[in-house]
Amino acid sequence: MNENRVAPWLKDSQWPTVPIRLVARLGSGHTPSRNKPEYWKNSTKPWITLADVWQLRSGRKNFITETKEKISPLGLANSSAVLHPAGTVILSRTASVGFSAIMGHEMATSQDFATWTCGSLLEPRYLLHVLRGMAPDLKRVATGSTHKTIYMPDIEQLRVPLPHVEEQRRIADFLDAETALIDRLATLRLHQASTLDERYVAAVSELTTPGIGSGQVPSMTWPWLPRSLTTARLGYMARVQTGVTVHSAREPSPDDAEFPYLRVANVQGEWVDLTEIKTITIPRDMARRSTLHAGDVVMTEANGNPDNLGRGAVWSGTVANMVHQNHVFAIRVDQNKMIPEYLSALLASNHGRRYFRFTSNQVGIATTSSSKVLAFPVPLLDLARQAAVVAEYRKLRSTITRTRAALTRQTGVLAERRQALITAAVTGQFDVSTASGRNVTDGV
Repeated sequence: MNENRVAPWLKDSQWPTVPIRLVARLGSGHTPSRNKPEYWKNSTKPWITLADVWQLRSGRKNFITETKEKISPLGLANSSAVLHPAGTVILSRTASVGFSAIMGHEMATSQDFATWTCGSLLEPRYLLHVLRGMAPDLKRVATGSTHKTIYMPDIEQLRVPLPHVEEQRRIADFLDAETALIDRLATLRLHQASTLDERYVAAVSELTTPGIGSGQVPSMTWPWLPRSLTTARLGYMARVQTGVTVHSAREPSPDDAEFPYLRVANVQGEWVDLTEIKTITIPRDMARRSTLHAGDVVMTEANGNPDNLGRGAVWSGTVANMVHQNHVFAIRVDQNKMIPEYLSALLASNHGRRYFRFTSNQVGIATTSSSKVLAFPVPLLDLARQAAVVAEYRKLRSTITRTRAALTRQTGVLAERRQALITAAVTGQFDVSTASGRNVTDGV
């Protein structure tokens, strides 16, 4: 693997670059046989798996000190698993490609990781920052159809800029402090985004179901709703249209034609993502039965997050002759009785979320059915009052969309700043000794 292919910025290094394997012992991991219970009984040796990666990523931690799983000394002795000493640097080769951390004490890993045990010429914390600088490039060059992976022959070719070890420590101290500050700012932005979402849902809920959060006497049937609220089944005002079942073995028909089709991946809560539109070849008659009409409210029948199950977006008719997948419900309301956006607002509220969480089948991922959709209790408002709710709902959505976009931009700028700071520091583009103490708004 050419070093410029993985990390083109290495060519700007003020220091010579060498293969990491020349200054650190390269290793890998192994999973002892699950068919031998004795390998997993009386387990005392920490064993790093991809499950630990997700926990560390959320906290932006440099050191891994606890693992979800442990293996036994017998499992170690009778397999290819190896205990690596404290200070060993790990790199995820698959799933979370490019994730890296340092072992806080002696540990083993699964085969999903490469490891480097540093010698006297390489500071582990400095290597950690170099690898984090490479992370976007590693993700870009990873290969594989199911899970993107960096293979060991490519890992062997990874290079590191190599200043004197004392300079490495100065760089690591500088980056530890600066990236920690950036990470705190990024965490604050995420917290702001989460708080924004909570307030948005609360506002939509009070708009569509007045009194839902005020402690009024609860409904006997739906205890989160106030008893004073009159509701009717959605089925009295709408019907659910079924979609196309994707079936690769379907026999070709003379009536076949190619149609754009809406997949589960396109339905993102209260909006439809048309960045990627796939097509399907089916008979025209079948397509007619599953074609979306402007004003249809689309929602998915399953969601990995039960709180997001049941959220629906109004189809605008942007793409002509769009059919929908069978895992996407198309709710077609009688517009003499209901405004489609009013239903979308209800589904986004706490009422919608609680109803579908309460009625869902949660074996595996949360799922619902067309009968449960049609049984959804809708607060009864005339069209004029619905229109007033929709007008306020649009204002709320517009405000939250703008604010979310601003937070996303800020988070992106912080990520870019973090990446630029790492690559500039580890390649000697500035003197970290004189740069120490500046805040992240200063230039490098």
